[in-house]
Parts: sequence; C-alpha cells; structure tokens
Amino acid sequence: MASRATSRSYGYRVIPVNQTARRYSVRKRCPTSLPRKASLKPGESIDIVDVFRRPQAVPAIVDDCIRLELKALWLQLGVINEPAAERARAAGMFVVMDLCLYRERAALEVSSPHAD
Repeated sequence: MASRATSRSYGYRVIPVNQTARRYSVRKRCPTSLPRKASLKPGESIDIVDVFRRPQAVPAIVDDCIRLELKALWLQLGVINEPAAERARAAGMFVVMDLCLYRERAALEVSSPHAD
C-alpha cells in the first residue's frame, strides 16, 4: 500500500489493522484490533490512528481508541461518521475527518519556509 510506504518514509512505524478478519488476514497477517498498550515496546506509543475503512466501521475503532486512551484519530477521504467523531472528541481525542493525511502533510512541506 502506497500510503503505508509513504508513512514509513516519514519515520512512522505502521501497524496495519484489519477488523474484518477473524483473527489475522491470511495474506498480510494483520491483527484484528488495535494493539493493547501492554503489547507495545518500552517507549513506544500509538500517536495516530489513520482510518481507511467504511464509515460504519468507525464506531468500533473509536471504542478501541477510547479504551486505549489514544490522542488522535484521522479519518481518510470519504470516511465520515460525525457521531463517532464527536464521541472521540468528547473523550479528549484530536479528530480529523474526510482528509488525506498524506496530502495534508505534503501541503505542509510545500508551504514550509524550510522546505527544500
């Protein structure tokens, strides 16, 4: 997936999650839910949950984010679920909806006075 490779090139560690699989996706070995904080290595944290799913999947993702006390939820282009986003905001999360993380980051780099 191009967005995964791009995120890695920016220095992010990407943990793909596939909630539609029973346990693991056969081809990609993706866990079916966000990892528990206890399963992260010392010093690791989940900085952002970037969602490429249908809007009806977002409430369960928000449940995981709230349970794990995560700080940021990014819903990609076309992923719009205002009630779930509002629940995340009420739990103290920073929420972005219906925007592409890659495009937004690229726009920031272009507009930065320090961009090469």
